[in-house]
Amino acid sequence: MAIIAPSLLSANFLCLDREIEMNNNSEADWFHLDVMDGRFVPNITFGMPVIAAIKKVAKKPFDVHLMIVEPEKYFEQFAKAGADILTVHYEVSPHLHRNLQAIKALGMKAGVALNPHTPVSVLSEVIGDIDMVCLMSVNPGFGGQQFIEGVTLKIRRLKHMIHEACSNCLIELDGGITLANAHAVLASGADVLVAGNTVFGSPNPTETISKLKSIFV
Repeated sequence: MAIIAPSLLSANFLCLDREIEMNNNSEADWFHLDVMDGRFVPNITFGMPVIAAIKKVAKKPFDVHLMIVEPEKYFEQFAKAGADILTVHYEVSPHLHRNLQAIKALGMKAGVALNPHTPVSVLSEVIGDIDMVCLMSVNPGFGGQQFIEGVTLKIRRLKHMIHEACSNCLIELDGGITLANAHAVLASGADVLVAGNTVFGSPNPTETISKLKSIFV
């Protein structure tokens, strides 16, 4: 059964308390929080104060996705704000192994995100140190984009690498996930589905989460 992580990037920020409560009471497993700095990606979202405020009322783990340059400067602050899983991008981490160890030393699980053009092979030497790989199925920066179909082959390659390494690393898919393509993504080997517009743009978000959660492969 898939782990469902609704992305608050697509929530109604005027009614954020209501959106958080919906997620708390749904079959969703995590909260997915996208942090963007306007440098690595062409968008700016929210940071530690907002995450810390949400943590006071949220009842599920925080999957925090850092789309920022020099993420290592802020690991401790995100840990204090409430991150349970902290994901950094390979593309901005010249000392990736060091970053993974630093995240874990702060009591969080360590994730690595890959942009659509980045091959999974770049993680071959550190796959045993990663708790989750987030494969971007859109170009990072904005919600509501079209799913990049070729990513399903990438999922299979990564799954093979994980098995070869005897790793327990999870595969997360982020971007363009819908009820129409979720089954194919899970059948390719994904474990975690990040869903933004599909959930929060739905007439009944709780029911949509339930439908995603009920997909079996």
